[in-house]
Amino acid sequence: MYKIKLLNKISSLGLAVLPKENYTCAEDIADPQGIIVRSASMHEMEFGDELLAIARAGAGVNNIPAEKCTEQGICVFNTPGANANAVKELAVLGLLMSARKVFAAMQWAQGLKGEGDKVPALVEKGKSNFTGPELSGKKLGLIGLGKIGMMLANAAVALEMEVYGYDPYLTPEAASKLECGVHRVDTMGEIYSQCDFISLHLPSTRETKGMINAQLIATMKPGMRILNFARGDLVNSADIIAALDAGQLTSYLTDFPDETLLGHEGVLAIPHLGASTPESEENCAVMAADQMREYLENGNVVNSINLPGLVVPPSSKPRVAVIYKGAPGAADQIAKLVPGSLNKAERGEIAYAIVELDASPAADLVEKIKAIPGVLRVRQI
Repeated sequence: MYKIKLLNKISSLGLAVLPKENYTCAEDIADPQGIIVRSASMHEMEFGDELLAIARAGAGVNNIPAEKCTEQGICVFNTPGANANAVKELAVLGLLMSARKVFAAMQWAQGLKGEGDKVPALVEKGKSNFTGPELSGKKLGLIGLGKIGMMLANAAVALEMEVYGYDPYLTPEAASKLECGVHRVDTMGEIYSQCDFISLHLPSTRETKGMINAQLIATMKPGMRILNFARGDLVNSADIIAALDAGQLTSYLTDFPDETLLGHEGVLAIPHLGASTPESEENCAVMAADQMREYLENGNVVNSINLPGLVVPPSSKPRVAVIYKGAPGAADQIAKLVPGSLNKAERGEIAYAIVELDASPAADLVEKIKAIPGVLRVRQI
């Protein structure tokens, strides 16, 4: 029986993936083999030796101490693409809101309450304060063409925008899903200097944190509108406010408000609603549970952020799964100890192996593999 600890409320459709005869899922479980989490922070948590995997029902994993998990031989999964349609739809709304001043206009209209029969005339008189451009014919630049960026690019083409995309890691398979009207560029500078709108779709890393700052904004086309449905710390909030005050930016729409941004008329702040749809939460939960079950029962790794991907089709043979640092000769030492077919994959210095055994394993096999230098985790399946 596998014990799965839930750190947030998880969709019942996701939990249904884990059969009750083999899994116990609850918030108050001690010593779990797996944890499923959405937004709860895990940085202060201590992990027991029993914990094998953490599944994040969502794409971002800033709430999970990935390096610590790797050192303890804990596989961390996320669910890229499961919430992509929800974020894409909100980003389309963001494009419209940043252009047409809809939010400010609606607030103003609500203030006409009590004017009685004067309301229609006041509406006609005041509407000129809220004019804004159409999207058709405008240039949209996307920084990042992952699932969300790709879907937004295609939607923008349908809105008759001129779309430019930058992503040095775009695979040929992903590129084939882009509409023919999407122009791929080789540098972000081409987007900053040409486009009327920019939408950010990249992860928060040491290299990308604070990338949208005063120096970069100065290279942008005057009047730029920036949308951020990726991560709040990609931008320097104080520099955004300064650029809005100076007229260099027209608006900044973000799904990640902070104290500096709130209260400024040029900021459209959404309270992190990107994935807040029933469909998205269900998709993420199902995907997270699927990946957790496949790893616990078969050792297969799909969408891990700290281990290399490796899938070996299920068979009747017993398996040994090994997480190790890819030291020279480590795989050879494992192969010598284990009579069977070794399948391995590497990701940087971390390697992962699944060995299908030809015979019943020796009683001390796991302990012998643990003794190999660089081995982080061994388990028999």
